[in-house]
Amino acid sequence: MLRNIFFWKKQEDLPVNGLNQIEKGNSLSRDAWNRLKKNHMAMAGLVMVIVYTILSITAPILPIYSYKKIISDHQDLPPSLTKTAGELWYEKELKAMQRVAEKEGRELNEEDKARLDEIRHRIATETMEYRGKTVKVHERRYLLGTDYHGRDMLARIIYGGQVSIAIGFIGTFTSFIIGILLGSLAGYVGGKTDYMIMRFVDVMYGLPYMLLVIIFMAIFGRNILNLFLALSVVSWLTVARVVRGQIITLKNSEFVEAARSMGAGTWRVILRHLIPNTLGIIIVFATLRIPTFIMMESFLSYLGLGVSAPYASWGSLVKEGVDGMTIYPWRLFFPAAAMTLFLFAMNFLGDGLRDAFDPQSKNKL
Repeated sequence: MLRNIFFWKKQEDLPVNGLNQIEKGNSLSRDAWNRLKKNHMAMAGLVMVIVYTILSITAPILPIYSYKKIISDHQDLPPSLTKTAGELWYEKELKAMQRVAEKEGRELNEEDKARLDEIRHRIATETMEYRGKTVKVHERRYLLGTDYHGRDMLARIIYGGQVSIAIGFIGTFTSFIIGILLGSLAGYVGGKTDYMIMRFVDVMYGLPYMLLVIIFMAIFGRNILNLFLALSVVSWLTVARVVRGQIITLKNSEFVEAARSMGAGTWRVILRHLIPNTLGIIIVFATLRIPTFIMMESFLSYLGLGVSAPYASWGSLVKEGVDGMTIYPWRLFFPAAAMTLFLFAMNFLGDGLRDAFDPQSKNKL
């Protein structure tokens, strides 16, 4: 009986509309999601990011070839949906022999024909161990072709995305942790603490960013961990400034005064009250920073300071593809296309989140 009375009491306290129907409240996150769903480009970007992430995470169990297996006979084979690696290899060798014979003004000689017979025999008989099974080497199909070592480009692009996306997400996460903590501390405490932190930020801003990263990589060596550290250690500066500005606007709000009056300390107010109220701008800024990290890693890879072999990233694959792009265009086109699509998706998603979390945005949905 008491439970029923309490239930009807709660029902009476809820707001109702003109038709005497109960209106449900709408949180900021739910309202932002509803606004985001109306942005078709942002939703397409979200789907693309999810697909890329799933492919990267599940790469070890996908039905693809090893990204580091070198088959010298399969060097620089073009993409094909129908022809096997053996057929493409045979055609490549035949065309090369025909070009040489044409230059010398002759037909294929006995030595050339013997070489072709040997290739046909190897195509029909050569085997290898792959995932515990004996398979014919030259019956492979390379949907996106091979690189200059005979490695499958599809596998290298998927595993390269694993590295590039990890650098984007982990680098952004690390830099945001540093920037949020220091920026919120500077904005909330103020005074000398604010002065010291922001003067340090100003000094770091005055130094050439990429030069610091290059020096860090040159000193501590080329590996993925150092690459994460190099990109994140000097990438928190803008985050600290953005968070500091948001904290300054919120620190005199009523909910902060209420928390102080109840005895909450500095870090409790920052972590439990101020930072959660800045999550909107933080999420938006994070989605726009992830492409920046991927582009910076690509630039370092182009300079030869990226990830080391046998690992690859989209940036290192693009660098390798540039060297032979006129003769083997697929080595450049497919990694560049994969990276470009992901960067576009992240930018569309970031723009959509910015509009979704800002109801006053002029780009109204």
